[in-house]
Amino acid sequence: MSALLIKAVLAYLLGSVVGSLFLGRLRGVDIRRLGSGNAGGTNALRTQGKRFALGVLAIDIGKGWLATAVLARTAILPLASGALGHQWPVAVCGIAVILGHVYPLWYGRRGGKGVATLIGTVLGAAPLLLVPMLAAWLLTVVLSGYVGLGSMLGAVVFAVAAALRPQTRGPLLVFAALAALLVIYTHRANIARMRAGSEPRARRLWLLGLRARSS
Repeated sequence: MSALLIKAVLAYLLGSVVGSLFLGRLRGVDIRRLGSGNAGGTNALRTQGKRFALGVLAIDIGKGWLATAVLARTAILPLASGALGHQWPVAVCGIAVILGHVYPLWYGRRGGKGVATLIGTVLGAAPLLLVPMLAAWLLTVVLSGYVGLGSMLGAVVFAVAAALRPQTRGPLLVFAALAALLVIYTHRANIARMRAGSEPRARRLWLLGLRARSS
């Protein structure tokens, strides 16, 4: 148990390295003061451009993968072996790294919404589940233009796909359910703006969907 706790703390600290805030500090900007005020990839793209946003995604996805594919499975801090093997460490480290991203220790506990980091954790824990998750995100954004809605539905589809997969064990299911709830919670402001009709849309992808429906 002590080893699992240490891994969870390390995953949280890893998650606290928020890509947009780390790169923004090197550039001398804080994107929480720009655009939507969110420290995520979408706001990074809108306010700082494609290269900056790609760097943000690389860091945020990468740390999620490191937490579940490397830190959770490393033998440096060995865990007692059992029927579940590394499954509980993967689940715990996955949630911890996302919480670090949302509530980063290094940046006043004001981070991003956790979607890119969730993608990284799924890549490290169960990469095949990325297919329905990303498909749901893309389809939603193309049809509605709402990136936040796509992120929430993608997280929910990940949880549903994990539940339907025959080989899914309890730890992964718990992780998927908690991650989906956390992503919905971090998008509560997006939900309010969508209800008020003031949520911005990803126009290029949305217009692609409009063209597809009109053809």
